[in-house]
Amino acid sequence: MENPKILIYDGSFNGFLTTVFKIFEEKIQVANIQRNKGNQKGLFCEPITVFTQMDKARRVWYGIQHKSNAAIKAIYFAFLSESKGMELLLYQYICSLYDHSNDEIAEITLKIQQYSRMVAREKYRIEAIANFTMSQDHIYFSQVAPGFDVLPLISKHFRAKFKSQEFIIYDSKRRYAIYYNLDTVEIISLELSIFHIEEDIPQTPLKQLINNKLHSQYHRKTQMGYLNERAVV
Repeated sequence: MENPKILIYDGSFNGFLTTVFKIFEEKIQVANIQRNKGNQKGLFCEPITVFTQMDKARRVWYGIQHKSNAAIKAIYFAFLSESKGMELLLYQYICSLYDHSNDEIAEITLKIQQYSRMVAREKYRIEAIANFTMSQDHIYFSQVAPGFDVLPLISKHFRAKFKSQEFIIYDSKRRYAIYYNLDTVEIISLELSIFHIEEDIPQTPLKQLINNKLHSQYHRKTQMGYLNERAVV
């Protein structure tokens, strides 16, 4: 019998979906699924590195969505909780959508729903408390520190609120931002420790900072939810 494998991916949601595709396609026996940063390899398990492929990620996304729109929303929200062991739990949940003989389906589903609800509550909390300051070059700026990785979930709310206004929302815990340029939402890996107090923003031309950072590590945090925002938010 084939030894179980540890699959290591880049930490993005697209990377996770690509990993699920690889597992199903190659019929891999799974011991664990881990992010490539700080992963803990098993003593008797062979590690496999998975490289994100958008076409494969989309196929998994739409396959799950075809099964249940509620399921894909719960999976995406629970993934953003960043909870330890979440990837393996989500993989087991996805398997249960196709194999109803799994005796642990009720317990797995309950856990996913619990994490999903916690992330949803954090999404609404951040939407309610985010305060914006106008930069020197007329971009709204807000700095937040959410308990979960909810930035990919809140852009729709603020695009509706600021229809004709560019804005940046910066996650100081995860050091990345979402930037709305009046057309699309960009994800920017950003370090803003130079701003000791938010009063610095009115004297700061953010556009130059954005242009310098926009493509530096763009693909690191790209989330599938931006492609399917109406379906999950």
